[in-house]
Amino acid sequence: MIRTIVLQQKEERDTLLQCNYQERFLNENPENFLKSNLIKLISGPRRAGKSVFALQLLQSRNFAYLNFDDDLLIKHFDENSVIQLLLEVYPRFEYLLLDEIQNLPEWELWVGKLYRRGFNLIITGSNSKLLSNEMATVLTGRFIQINILPFSYEEVLAFNNIPVKYETPVEKAQLLQQLAEIMKFGSFPEIIKSRTLTRNYLTMLYDSILLKDITKRFKVRHSNELYNLSTYLLTNYCNPFSINQLSEELNFNSAHTVQKFCNYLAEPYLFFYLQRYDNKLKIMKKVPQKSYIVDNGFLLAKSFELSENRGRLLENLVFIELIRRGYNTHQTLFYYRTRNNKEIDFVCRNMHKIETLIQVSYDLQNSKTFKREISALIESSGELNCKNLLLLTWEEENIIEENNLTIHIKPVWKWLLNL
Repeated sequence: MIRTIVLQQKEERDTLLQCNYQERFLNENPENFLKSNLIKLISGPRRAGKSVFALQLLQSRNFAYLNFDDDLLIKHFDENSVIQLLLEVYPRFEYLLLDEIQNLPEWELWVGKLYRRGFNLIITGSNSKLLSNEMATVLTGRFIQINILPFSYEEVLAFNNIPVKYETPVEKAQLLQQLAEIMKFGSFPEIIKSRTLTRNYLTMLYDSILLKDITKRFKVRHSNELYNLSTYLLTNYCNPFSINQLSEELNFNSAHTVQKFCNYLAEPYLFFYLQRYDNKLKIMKKVPQKSYIVDNGFLLAKSFELSENRGRLLENLVFIELIRRGYNTHQTLFYYRTRNNKEIDFVCRNMHKIETLIQVSYDLQNSKTFKREISALIESSGELNCKNLLLLTWEEENIIEENNLTIHIKPVWKWLLNL
């Protein structure tokens, strides 16, 4: 049986290698990633393109392949038989690609053995905490990681063969139309050409993540409570919440269960939680945090919002781009409230220094909105000693000089394209 599985997966691999795929635009050079002798970990949500990215990396190389999203492989897995078969089916292979490795029980022990035996490993997975924690515990210092998220704005434009030109109104309108589609429908690769299928596809994907990656994996008995919590976080994305508040509003028996379920929802890259910045770590852990979703399309598919909130949709889009650019919610990305309770959407930190304060506002036509956003940036600039101030909007562009500070107002499409 195991021989049949390995041979079938080789056929699948060879078929996939014949397809044309969109190149991924990453901060780091993928070739440098591949050249390393360390274990190469490619992580991210389901269906974001991790396997495709791995195949792109290895396209011109001799590599062996195992896909652990296959129940039969898990059921009949025997490490010695599998390795012997791989050596027969893929003679003198240079790399070993292990796809969705977190599905294999005690996978990290097996990966450790392979690494010690000299195999050059590339592994993919859809569970952030499981992968990073266990890799760090068992394989400390022996791996490097790349996160693959749904397509960026730049990748969507390239996928749709739309040049980055904006000299004429038609060219600019085309760019804005693509961004409007991403903001509403998201950017999972498989639905960019089939926007009419977005709701159905993402509903099934969302439910699959809850069922396969959370409920089954963690043996959640009260799955209705997990689903209620995910719906609440989805509907209240970008808004502050506390664990005790959720426990009371959703009638949980304990705050501990809420915290546990929140952690579960973050592990398959479904939700992210943004902490409020404070110099004192104790305070930072006690104040409310904010939830964000990995792709705006899930909001269309699953949220119970009665009307479209373009401001929050844009904020979620900016958050995911910051994650894509390498910021993380543990050390380098936060939100902030001033002493006068004015909120800053994003505090970006580099090492021990705050490098940028970012506000997101869909438009600034209302004078109260304009004043609120500017005053929040000015006030937080003084409190956090940061003079790099950015206000992202849908279309407006300007430079404001006030209180010896310069505030750059920039259209989000230009920021996304680094223009």
